[in-house]
Amino acid sequence: MSQSVDRALTVLASLADGPVSLEQAAALLGVHKSTALRLLRTLEQHGFVHRQADYRYRLGGRLFSLAQLALESIDVRGVAAPHLAALNDACGHTVHLAVYEDGEATYVDKLESRYPVRMYSRIGKRAPLGATAVGKVLLAGLSAPHRAELVRRLELPGYTPRTLRTPEALLAEVESVREQGWAMDRGEYEESVNCVAVPIHGIDGRVIAACSISTATVVAPLSALRRLLPDLRATAEAISREYGGGATA
Repeated sequence: MSQSVDRALTVLASLADGPVSLEQAAALLGVHKSTALRLLRTLEQHGFVHRQADYRYRLGGRLFSLAQLALESIDVRGVAAPHLAALNDACGHTVHLAVYEDGEATYVDKLESRYPVRMYSRIGKRAPLGATAVGKVLLAGLSAPHRAELVRRLELPGYTPRTLRTPEALLAEVESVREQGWAMDRGEYEESVNCVAVPIHGIDGRVIAACSISTATVVAPLSALRRLLPDLRATAEAISREYGGGATA
């Protein structure tokens, strides 16, 4: 192992806990202050550390840029695929993966039910945020001001008699989703289809996607879907961990 690389990584890892002085860095590495200074200056030149006005060093912006690029190179669909396939195989129902895009939910993956009844959803199809379980989960993942502003701009047509038609009703529902960590669609988008969904989290805790289990009402009632929530949550948590994020709420 390269001693210089090892020292650099040790310093960067320690800075995750907060700024350190030159003396603290030298003590951490077990080297003379002049050696620690050369290392810190090299890291500073490359933007990995930044020297503050009080002469202590903190993590630099270049490190965060690289982390973001690394995250963007990870395809959540690719990470989720084997987990969704296992869930689909276990429960036999339709499984979806959706992301937020321009005020709507977009399905980026779908695994069909083993039953002959098929749903109209497809990969690439967009769905309303306010009338689908995945949409409510994605709404709940937005900041409160963004969520309130977006909901008040959404058109809320009555897809079925159960569709939420007012911003106030939808915001109240989404707040419940945020608190409980899952959402359901009680035939609100398609009258003959029920759905439950949970969030998938990214490395910073943000909701980056939603995964769901959907069934036609002739196949299984909503109560049967709710009994599958532990399996759905476990799937989302596994995807979140592999992607680099945390577990669902």
